[in-house]
Amino acid sequence: MRLFIANRGEIAARVARAARELGLGVVGAFTDVDAGAFHTTAVDEAVPLGSADGYLSVERLVAAAKSAGCTAVHPGYGFLAENATFAQAVIDAGLSWVGPSPAAIAAMGDKQRARALVMAAGVPLVPSGVAAGFPALVKAAAGGGGRGMRVVHDAAALAAAEQAASSEAMAAFGDGTVYVERLVEGARHVEVQVLGDSRGKIVSLGTRDCSLQRRHQKLVEEAPAPGLAPATRDAMELAALNAARAVAYEGAGTVEFLLDPSGAFYFIEMNTRVQVEHPVTELVTGIDIVVEQLRVAMGESAADPTGARGHAIECRVIAEDPQQGFVPSPGRLVRFRPPSGPGVRVDAGVAEGSEVTTAYDSLLAKVVVHAPNRDLARARMAQALGAFEIAGVFTTAALCRELVLHDDFAALRIHTRWLEAFMETRPPAAPVVAALAAAALGHASSPGLPGRVAIPTPWTSIKDWR
Repeated sequence: MRLFIANRGEIAARVARAARELGLGVVGAFTDVDAGAFHTTAVDEAVPLGSADGYLSVERLVAAAKSAGCTAVHPGYGFLAENATFAQAVIDAGLSWVGPSPAAIAAMGDKQRARALVMAAGVPLVPSGVAAGFPALVKAAAGGGGRGMRVVHDAAALAAAEQAASSEAMAAFGDGTVYVERLVEGARHVEVQVLGDSRGKIVSLGTRDCSLQRRHQKLVEEAPAPGLAPATRDAMELAALNAARAVAYEGAGTVEFLLDPSGAFYFIEMNTRVQVEHPVTELVTGIDIVVEQLRVAMGESAADPTGARGHAIECRVIAEDPQQGFVPSPGRLVRFRPPSGPGVRVDAGVAEGSEVTTAYDSLLAKVVVHAPNRDLARARMAQALGAFEIAGVFTTAALCRELVLHDDFAALRIHTRWLEAFMETRPPAAPVVAALAAAALGHASSPGLPGRVAIPTPWTSIKDWR
């Protein structure tokens, strides 16, 4: 197999690493904006795609894969990873698609159709329709990532919310269809990693908690999901397997649920790709999920579940300014020194000197730690984030450190809207004098500051000066 990676950044580098472990040839791609980007150094060959929208062009991606002599395509996540048309085009071109069938992607990509399928499989659902009452959530039928979603507190605001969500969904996914379901308040976001093969075998690799989110996008994730009653965990994993079986699922996928304070859980959606947060599951199971994607695509049997060993936490280090509503923070990384040490893993999509643009996702790296238990994992994560040296852009590193040390996180008093409330009451940014001092120390996201230091100075480029 010679693999074409139809993506960029962190996930492209991650897939390349897994492919090399299997001895596969690896080809990447880049647009004009991404010429010389970090992920192009992780592959054997990189093919140009032209303009910035190249990662979204089915025709250009398929042509690039064929021109490079590839026999398979891995879509990563984002872009066209959950696009059934792209999957079918890859197959029609005589290439292997590393992922579920186009039919499974299409079925789970349409949220209303997915609800009908999993309901028939006995999976619990959030009540839908206006009759479910308020507060309610207006959701796009296509797509995900928090786009095309609006919270509605009464019937008077419903029409405007539906129009706004529909417009956003049309712009993002080309489909303005929306539906309404009851808003489950105080809920945690718990998901199950599944893995299936072409022989009909589908297994669960356990649970994750992804409740700390901003704008419906995850920031901190952990595995296994803490505080679950064994009966709830088992029922959730069974429901996830039933959902996957409903579409004869192949490859890696994630079934997402809301867990309300009473312990009841409800299906949200199924993501038909590898998730950003897959490393936490890898660290507690010892199973390389991307390697498994490739093995399954080659016709091999899916790995057997091993059960969880210890606890893992992942924090997304993103080029955003938390103090300014998580606005993107483009710029040049004049310093980028990830942490290392026992139990610490960093999956990066950039390097020192990389240019961070607003053209694409602003994820710089994922810091992932593993420890014998959750408290030790929290301490290890705090230490790792405190040692992460970044200058040139604002990042979420210091905020993530603050979150994993927070009493509410420690005591599981968190839910999917907890972070929004926390940010409203969080102290303002550190004064410029303190920011300059931290930058001079070479810690752009100093653990003692609220994560807004991004001021490069001559001191940041002089090794070992203090």
